[in-house]
Amino acid sequence: MTAREISAFAAEEERRVLSLRPVLAPVHGRYGDHPHQVYDAWPAEDADAPLVLLLHGGYWRYDRMHLTPFAAWLAGQGFSVLLPGFRRSGGAGGYPETFDDVARIVDTLPEGRPYVLAGHCSGGHLALWCAARALLPAGSPWYTSSLPPAVLALAPLTDLEATRRDRLSNDAALQLLGGQDLFEARMPYVDPLTLLRGPRTTGVRTVLLHGSVDEEVPLTQFADYAAVHDDLETVVLPGVGHYTLIEPGAPGALAVAATLRRLTAALPADGHQRPRC
Repeated sequence: MTAREISAFAAEEERRVLSLRPVLAPVHGRYGDHPHQVYDAWPAEDADAPLVLLLHGGYWRYDRMHLTPFAAWLAGQGFSVLLPGFRRSGGAGGYPETFDDVARIVDTLPEGRPYVLAGHCSGGHLALWCAARALLPAGSPWYTSSLPPAVLALAPLTDLEATRRDRLSNDAALQLLGGQDLFEARMPYVDPLTLLRGPRTTGVRTVLLHGSVDEEVPLTQFADYAAVHDDLETVVLPGVGHYTLIEPGAPGALAVAATLRRLTAALPADGHQRPRC
């Protein structure tokens, strides 16, 4: 396999953001018995502050610590932030455990509060999947008609087939779904692009935000997902890469915070969006 080649700009961005010191959250909790079924919370002083449920990236393998500086920074921007862990591929997770945990997270942690579900990279994939759970067969254990009120996908992986084809992050998509022999059978249940091809909408207000010079996720993934999602809003940030979206105070992160303010201002009064007919 040929090593991924990236520009000096992208290499410096990745090094700078992923080397930030983790930030300890003021509140910790659990949503299950497994050691990975935990969450960090940054409650806002204002009890009525908008809630952001943040799913971390890392190609479904890595833990949430690299996102703690961004979560803490978002709290300083006036949001209450929940940053959950979940069982990850390469260890206790993958298919189905990662999806079991993420479904449980969105079904229980907001506790009925209106919220925006946000995710970066593979966390963006999981957020888009959560928005599409009403499109699953009714017999699926992940099917639900109670969906996130709004989703903000930050430079998300949207297409597991393309992720496998391009062998992103050393075949991360194959590892997530249990290998080549199981990939084809499992993908339709957890791939956002596949789930959207027929219905062409989830019924959930969804924004896909990415940088124009992202070298981590191929730009075609964003365009191909937009082509099957009729009411998707796409925001492209000129000159911004993959990681500065989660770099506290960077122009990309400021755009993320502004988009979250816009989405939270329009949240419904209850905690879930019902799919539109």
